[in-house]
Amino acid sequence: MTVTSDERWDLIDKITDRTVKFGKYVRKLKDVVGELTVRPSTGIPLAIAVLFGFFSFFYTFGLNFLMMLLYPLFNEYIIPWLVLTVPGGGATLEECGVLYGILVGDPTATNPFEYFGVLTTGLYVAIAIVLPAVIAFYVILTILEDTGYMPRLVTLIDTVFHKIGLHGFAAVPMLISLGCNIPGVEATRTLETRKQRFMMMALLGVFIPCGAQLGVMLQIVPEYLGPLLLYFIICFFIAGFVLDTFIRGKSPEMLIDVPPYRAPIWRNIARKVWYRVEEFIAVAIPMVLAGVLVVNILYWVGVIDWLGTVLAPMFVGYFGVPEETAGPLVMAFMRKDVAIAQIGAIQMTVAQKIIAVTLVTIYFPCLATFLMMLKEGGVIDLLKCMGVLIVSFFVFGGLMTGIVSILGV
Repeated sequence: MTVTSDERWDLIDKITDRTVKFGKYVRKLKDVVGELTVRPSTGIPLAIAVLFGFFSFFYTFGLNFLMMLLYPLFNEYIIPWLVLTVPGGGATLEECGVLYGILVGDPTATNPFEYFGVLTTGLYVAIAIVLPAVIAFYVILTILEDTGYMPRLVTLIDTVFHKIGLHGFAAVPMLISLGCNIPGVEATRTLETRKQRFMMMALLGVFIPCGAQLGVMLQIVPEYLGPLLLYFIICFFIAGFVLDTFIRGKSPEMLIDVPPYRAPIWRNIARKVWYRVEEFIAVAIPMVLAGVLVVNILYWVGVIDWLGTVLAPMFVGYFGVPEETAGPLVMAFMRKDVAIAQIGAIQMTVAQKIIAVTLVTIYFPCLATFLMMLKEGGVIDLLKCMGVLIVSFFVFGGLMTGIVSILGV
């Protein structure tokens, strides 16, 4: 039987009348909030407020509350027990055996950062600094995702990131890297083009400090942490603009679905946070301990001291930091957070501490991040990232030295 076009539309109308019900749209509070958080005029101030709350929770809960609970545990119980229990100890580091020096470190140290043993400083940094920071970070990030705010934040900053050849999705690996650079680099695979993935890996490796670094920086230069983060963000966009200018490739437009706001389901929040923390514990914490182990061995065979001696004139002459910082700066390749902690134990002026912390932050990322870059980008992109890192180290490290000198900090 042949059906004409008019008959077909009549049939469609009849089916629609029987199956579709039209209701009256009622504008709710979540609809109003949804509109306000997407419009630039209101969304940007709200985004700043949300991010301020984000980092306030991060510092208060992750870096203060949890660390205050864990610091006495390590400093008063675990580490003193290790100092007395591990065989091969002595009154000074020179009197200790090699195994004791690698596992425990300097028996004359006065705080967990100064021991620099695998079971002392290594465990302390991994469990008392890195882990609380990561837990606090993932809790708030998961809440933002499940409420529906993250797509709105991505939409808001899309215009800004387009200026450097990226788009709003770049905010995701950027935020994740503030917890840990390793999953941050892994998250760059959500970007569409190879150019964008390479740019984001390079920029994350140079300018985005991980949660462990932030925790140690908060202890060493607490009053200057805000200005330092602002400096890194500005450098991030300057370097991004330069890379976008010289690297060939496309920067496609972003297409994203913005869902309605919804109340988070706390069981799902807890499950997602646990999965992320579990992955971090399985991957990143062994890397922390391995990094401390490798550096300890290099110290004992004299490699770190040799490199520090060779590079000390450059650090002293070009950047104006004490010669003693050469060793931690070289060691930063293994663990940036431990390197910053070592810098905190060196007698320096405030200006020298700011410069040293800046140098460690824009220095090569930790070994685990390098391995993730190799996995995600391959050998060629890894070598290109190293080139970007070396240039950025001298350019932006030198720039901070000049700024500190001009301001007279």
